[in-house]
Amino acid sequence: MKLFDVYPLYNVTPVKAKGIEVWDDKGEKYLDFYGGHAVISIGHTHPHYVKRIKEQLEQMAFYSNSVQNPLQSALAEKLGQMSGCEDYDLFMCNSGAEANENALKMASFHTGKSKVIAFTNSFHGRTSAAVAATDNPSINAPINKQQEVTFLPLNDFEAFEKTIESQDYCAVILEAIQGVGGLDEPTTEFFQFIAKKCKENNVVLIADEVQSGYGRSGKFFAFQHHGIEPDIISIAKGMGNGFPVGGILIHESFKPSYGLLGTTFGGNHLACAASLAVLEVLEDENLMANAAKLGSYFKEKSAEIPEIKKVKGRGLMIGLEFDFEVADLRKKMILEQRMFTGSAKNKKLLRFLPALNITKEDIDLFFEALKKAL
Repeated sequence: MKLFDVYPLYNVTPVKAKGIEVWDDKGEKYLDFYGGHAVISIGHTHPHYVKRIKEQLEQMAFYSNSVQNPLQSALAEKLGQMSGCEDYDLFMCNSGAEANENALKMASFHTGKSKVIAFTNSFHGRTSAAVAATDNPSINAPINKQQEVTFLPLNDFEAFEKTIESQDYCAVILEAIQGVGGLDEPTTEFFQFIAKKCKENNVVLIADEVQSGYGRSGKFFAFQHHGIEPDIISIAKGMGNGFPVGGILIHESFKPSYGLLGTTFGGNHLACAASLAVLEVLEDENLMANAAKLGSYFKEKSAEIPEIKKVKGRGLMIGLEFDFEVADLRKKMILEQRMFTGSAKNKKLLRFLPALNITKEDIDLFFEALKKAL
């Protein structure tokens, strides 16, 4: 048996990591400015994170959700306190795709409707409803296309108003900052317009914070830059710093009944220990403020590179856009300069999603390497 092909692979085999440093099987050191798709939020093998998981593993790794798990309650309380979303209920699952799948399901339960509004260049996951709301025909199988999803341009007020008032929709789902799509984001005016129209039309507003959440934008959630309150918030990636965990925050006004959502592995003991460790490090090391500060510094350094035509994003969720396709540049950065970076649907854009505890010195090293690669 061989492995199913998922992504084209670089000839790099990481075997050890600490902070943003990663070593391969040949002993070569890399700096990780991609965090494995925005997953590594507090750095690889953070001591507190390792200690938390090890201690939990020695006590109990897993039991089902048919019994009480005090770690879940502790996580919900800490998450509500740190995010400012204390009037939400937490449902835990295992990934961002599951989070968005359950968010869409809850919206449909709540409204009794099935149609969804999503946006061009969106990415919400690869499960059935989540991938149907993802603007990528190549990964939408015929069975996914049975979902009723309308795609609209981002920041088009007229198209949105005309659409939401023309049919019965259960949900609007959007990323506060698009990830795979290329770091575009709704304006504050558009976000507030969406929230207003959703309330007027009994449509559930889902903020997809799978990639932009957990302090990456400089606030706990990126939608908080825009002064709105979603009905449901989906989370994952940086929530577990590498441990598979996700969830949705459901506004308490929903009052869901037992049995609408369920999970075997979601909210297991190890996942909760990992998630609590992340929140504790975010708080103790003041990493949201660091993300805001170093995001600004990253943008300042970008101004020194004439080949960079545009800088997108907020905090430490940044895209650098060039006037040429960047596949070869990314390859040079990884294989020659030993710097992990990411790509996007926009082929002219490099994507940066490092751990939130990087330093100015790390960023200086990155830009030295970028100059050499260019």
